[in-house]
Amino acid sequence: SGAFQTPHSMAARSPTRGLSDPTFTGSPSSEVFEMRRISQNLSRGRRGGFLARALHGEKPELVVLVVVVLCSVCGYYSVFGGSSSAPPTSVNTVGKTGLAVSTYKPAKSVNWVSVLRSCTPTETRIGDGKDGDEDPGEPMRVLVTGAAGFVGFHVSLQLKSLGHGVLGLDNVNDYYPPVLKRARLAKLANAGIENVEADLNDGVLVRKALDACKFTHVLHLAAQAGVRYAVKNPSSYVHSNVAGFVTLLEEIVHTSPTPKLVFASSSSVYGLNTKTPFSEDDVTDSPASLYAATKKADELLAHTYNHIHGLAVTGLRFFTVYGSYGRPDMAYFSFANNIVRGKPITIFQGDGGKELARDFTHISDVVDGVVASLVTSEASGKKQDGTKPRFRIFNLGNKHPVTVSDFVTSLETHLGKTAKREYVPMPKTGDVPFTHADVSKAHAELGYDPKTSLDEGLKMFAQWYLEFCAGSACAEIQAYKPS
Repeated sequence: SGAFQTPHSMAARSPTRGLSDPTFTGSPSSEVFEMRRISQNLSRGRRGGFLARALHGEKPELVVLVVVVLCSVCGYYSVFGGSSSAPPTSVNTVGKTGLAVSTYKPAKSVNWVSVLRSCTPTETRIGDGKDGDEDPGEPMRVLVTGAAGFVGFHVSLQLKSLGHGVLGLDNVNDYYPPVLKRARLAKLANAGIENVEADLNDGVLVRKALDACKFTHVLHLAAQAGVRYAVKNPSSYVHSNVAGFVTLLEEIVHTSPTPKLVFASSSSVYGLNTKTPFSEDDVTDSPASLYAATKKADELLAHTYNHIHGLAVTGLRFFTVYGSYGRPDMAYFSFANNIVRGKPITIFQGDGGKELARDFTHISDVVDGVVASLVTSEASGKKQDGTKPRFRIFNLGNKHPVTVSDFVTSLETHLGKTAKREYVPMPKTGDVPFTHADVSKAHAELGYDPKTSLDEGLKMFAQWYLEFCAGSACAEIQAYKPS
């Protein structure tokens, strides 16, 4: 009878069928009884046989729910790589190809008390000590992205020594052995400089840092470096150099008062330019590598934010920077690793066996240029008459290109060992055969005047290298092979 119909048979009935239906011929009491009985059966099913019914296909909504939860969990682990409670020695890995540009590891725990102490200028500050300058000027609070990197490390130390507040932000990835980055961070910590270990794409963390320290300047040096590695892992360049930069720019322009921005571009943007020396006014629309393309993109992005928001922006095109605590993926560091171990070094040649030449620039000169660009930056913001700060670009080079062979000869002298040279054609991965900086603009506006000769600079590097790598201290670095 109708009183004992199953839920399935009831499901076939029209939900509107009842007393008002002219075709309805049943007893009102039996209809009401039937609905009450079915309601009771459904309630029992929810309490006692929900999973069993789902397994028999009677509860598809549960199956959908389980699938959604499992997909969400899998998605989280594919993006964040599992728990963020990683040990102190863990790093962000960039060595895997196919990395989505939006992924990053969550920031480690941040000691905000240490952050505030680090970014606060000291009460007693000194001038830059150059040309008799003892005027400390206005105190700066500087966020240095890429503080565990080569240039960021040296600039941070210099700023702190001048009494300015400095906070580092670096994800300490493993593009090259992190042991060197950890050594830099240890020296920064000894100088009272805190580093927040986080990714630039973590906008929430960047926002917290900007709000906490009220930075006057942001020095953006963080980037995925290297020309040849871009062929193997292009997405890591988009992730760091483009997406990360946009995240930072967005947070900066939504900060009041708006900090001034100085960022690292590269001499690589000159690409296939044949005019020498390279001038800031040269056309730079022919990049020869993905790395160069991302740096050119950074310049265009920065110009856009300068135009729309009145952000004070200075871009710095570095020319082959070398020195102590340098990058082991750079040729001079790789040469030193192989020379001291008696292994052959590879020297690239251009078409027809032509020698490659670089405008090698010592780190001490670059630091002077970076600090000067911070000090001379205009305030951010558009004025009432609609004018805005100038968008500035400067070359920071040495003005004297040297062939790689001559560079190696000088390095041999200061390391006390002869290199085993192997000359090979330059691979088609984006390197350019020649760089030469015109620094007249930087000289006029920043007072930039590189003074360190190549021989003097390599002498200082070799002294540091032999001390730092004594014994087996550099085993991991020396075993590293640049991509």
